[in-house]
Amino acid sequence: MKRTRAILLTVIFSLSLVFVLEMTYLRGVSARSAAPKNLYLLEAVIRLIRNDYLEEKNPLQTVDGSFRGLVNSLDGLSSYLDAENTARYLEQKGAPVKGPGIVVFKRYGAFPQVTGVIENSPAEKQGFLLGDLLTEIGGKATAAMSLEEVKLLLRDKEERPVSLKVLRDDKTIDITVERALLNPEPVTFSSQGGASGILRIARMTAPCVSDIKTKTLPALRTGKKPLIIDLRNCAEGDFEEARQFMSLFLKTDSLGYFEKKGAAKETLASPDEPPLANLPLIIWINQGTLGPAEAVAAVFREFGRAKVV
Repeated sequence: MKRTRAILLTVIFSLSLVFVLEMTYLRGVSARSAAPKNLYLLEAVIRLIRNDYLEEKNPLQTVDGSFRGLVNSLDGLSSYLDAENTARYLEQKGAPVKGPGIVVFKRYGAFPQVTGVIENSPAEKQGFLLGDLLTEIGGKATAAMSLEEVKLLLRDKEERPVSLKVLRDDKTIDITVERALLNPEPVTFSSQGGASGILRIARMTAPCVSDIKTKTLPALRTGKKPLIIDLRNCAEGDFEEARQFMSLFLKTDSLGYFEKKGAAKETLASPDEPPLANLPLIIWINQGTLGPAEAVAAVFREFGRAKVV
């Protein structure tokens, strides 16, 4: 079982890597180092395009497309960001952003698919359905995009609408949906009959764990009634916050490990006595439970710490 947990977390953590590459950096590297043999073919193809293709193409645009395909094809969460999307990423990082209220997942070369619709969101009011495919966002085709690019285009710092082209069954629908600030707090707690309460995690990001310690623990009645942890449509977050969250309920020397190429494996542990070690747990998930929240559900299930429904 430990090996299962280790493999599970290794896969999940390795998929969390996002590449943010700038062409200025790439040009600097190429000038300082000789191209490896496995790049000769790429160089030859670019040379053929430059010399023999009928229409003259911007060489930087051609190289940009090559790197985009190379990085985006690694896995569903790897992403090559050009200068425009890099600026958008930095603008949104750490800022309260607005969105339509849909959770999407995307495989390389496929359209992003709606896996979750947040309650009371503009998307729910517009009638978005699980399984809807987004073929265009703001007039831009999505098939060649990475998941990170899709999320960057769906979100914005302002509450301005976004136009989407949706493929539903065999029909294409044009929908303009508003953006709104959804779930301003990463975690909320409410009482529930027959349970110790419902802990709703909207984002597995700080100050999620801090808020639980200061606001939820004093109001939580521990006993035989289970605490319901609602992770539905929780697709945003970071794994350090997820580790700290698991430490509230679970003590172990090895949750798994983080592996980086050329470096020693970093063991992930929760060695301290958890304040809620004996509280029964029920974890509520759906197709929109992704990333760190998915890791939490998987680890608790592997340890037998919670019933996952």
